[in-house]
Amino acid sequence: MKFLKAISIVVFGLCAIITLLSLLIPNKIITAKAITVQGDSTVLFLQISDLKNWKNWHPYFSADTSLLKLGASTNKVNDTAVWMQGLKKYRLHIVKKSYPLVQINIEADGEQAVENIFTLMPVVEQGNMQVQWQTILHLKWYPWEKFSGIFVEKMAGAGNEAALQSLKNYIEKLTIK
Repeated sequence: MKFLKAISIVVFGLCAIITLLSLLIPNKIITAKAITVQGDSTVLFLQISDLKNWKNWHPYFSADTSLLKLGASTNKVNDTAVWMQGLKKYRLHIVKKSYPLVQINIEADGEQAVENIFTLMPVVEQGNMQVQWQTILHLKWYPWEKFSGIFVEKMAGAGNEAALQSLKNYIEKLTIK
C-alpha cells in the first residue's frame, strides 16, 4: 500500500511540474515567413486576395484535387474554400481584405481557427515588394497543447515557404512577359 501511495505522489508531482512548466509557454504562437518579389503590387495583392487565383501559386490549390471546393467567388470578404484532408474537413475564409493586408482564417473540425495574415510591403529597391505570411495559432492552457505548439513552426513554416516561393516564381514570370 505504501508503494502505491509513493507512486501516486510521484505521478501527481510530475503532472504538476509539467503543468507549471507549460504555463511558461505563451498562449499564442506566431510563425512568420517572408519573401521579396519583383513585380507589381496590385497584381501581387490580387493573387493573394482572390482565392480563385491561388491555383496559380499555392501548391495545395494547384494540385489536381477534387477534394477542394471554392465558394462562389465574390472577390470580397468571406470568400471560402473547403477541402478534406484525411478525415478532417477544413474551411478557409477571408476575414479582412484591404491593401496591403489580407487576413484568412483556417478552421478544422474540432480545432481552433488559425489566423493567417499576408502583408505586402515595398522594399527599398524599386519594383520589389516583400510578402510576409504570418500564421497565428492560439493555444489552450492544456500542457499537451502548449508543448505541441513548440513544433508548429516546423510544420507550418515549410509549407508557407514553399507557397511563397511558388508565388514569387509565378509573379516574376508574369513580370517578364
